[in-house]
Amino acid sequence: MKIDAIDIYWVKVPLAFVWRTSYADQHVTDTILVRLEGGGHHAWGESCPPYIPGYSAEHTLATFHTLREHMAPRIIGQDIETARDLLDRLAFIKGNQFARAALDIAWWVLDAKRRGLPLHRALGGTADRVAVGADFGIQDSLEILMEKIQGAIDAGFPRIKLKFRPGWDLFMVEAVRSTFPRFTFHIDCNAAYTPADTDLFRALDRFGLAMIEQPLADDGMSLVNHADLQQRIETPVCLDESVQSLAHVQAAIRLQSCRVVNIKMARVGGLTESREIQALCAEHSIPCWVGGMLETAVGGAICAELATLSNFTYPADIFPSSYFYANDLGKPEIVLSGRGEVATSAVPGIAQEPDPELLERWTAQHAAFRSAPDAS
Repeated sequence: MKIDAIDIYWVKVPLAFVWRTSYADQHVTDTILVRLEGGGHHAWGESCPPYIPGYSAEHTLATFHTLREHMAPRIIGQDIETARDLLDRLAFIKGNQFARAALDIAWWVLDAKRRGLPLHRALGGTADRVAVGADFGIQDSLEILMEKIQGAIDAGFPRIKLKFRPGWDLFMVEAVRSTFPRFTFHIDCNAAYTPADTDLFRALDRFGLAMIEQPLADDGMSLVNHADLQQRIETPVCLDESVQSLAHVQAAIRLQSCRVVNIKMARVGGLTESREIQALCAEHSIPCWVGGMLETAVGGAICAELATLSNFTYPADIFPSSYFYANDLGKPEIVLSGRGEVATSAVPGIAQEPDPELLERWTAQHAAFRSAPDAS
């Protein structure tokens, strides 16, 4: 399939509220959308790198630059028959997983449309819906947090993730667990702690959390330090920021750094790598779940398709559009199809695309590539 056109958009989507984590207070989602055209079809993909290089070394401006200057020129006008063919053409670039993912994800959607398959079927999944959880960032008070948790439970979400950072940590979990003694919770530390905080994590064992997500810094010792921590606590450690590729997961398994893996398709380089990671984890009896980066409905729908694969056993970070956005860039918006579930695609590829008016309004930068016409 010849790639006839590539459009890259850096878009700033306003959030409905300030999203607070250990990294920063976020007012908008900076995201990258890619439109591929080939074989008489077009498709959209989304990779959502952070604006500030705190979650990862990558960030939005760098991702846009890498796609525009180095990746898209290697793909436009080329015959791409498999995802591996696409990735091989980009293999000369080190790292830059968010940029790599943007093209890989869009290619999978395009190929699914070419084959007339919903994306989840093209990926190897079968489910017509997937379970999703609720997430709550740092709140202004415990009372507000308790109200939001109760609302999520009433809405049927099967589990809740709580952001956890210095100043909003053990006392918060104590209050939550005393109010909701049997509900499924886990905490997300966003790499805010060090091995010196091991006693804090030991103290969390008594609360029966499903996992502790990325407790320690993502640095050169990350996998070793997480392995040491996992040996010292009973609660499962879940890795997020520390696993950026299949190779990182292979090392984490060898070191016994975790008991759960969060797979964010953009962080690990796309859908191709995501499939390989979940398959490897299944071989080692390590459950996975799909994480999110506050994607629009375009990326959220693709995450839902990925979450149908067999080793994604914990409810995903996929949200109804109204959860983070007063007006989602992607249409149709994501809605709950049942209590704590979202539906997967019933059409070839996915149904979601950016709203043209909103795309024009919120685009910060746009780059377009067109293949040369075939010589007659």
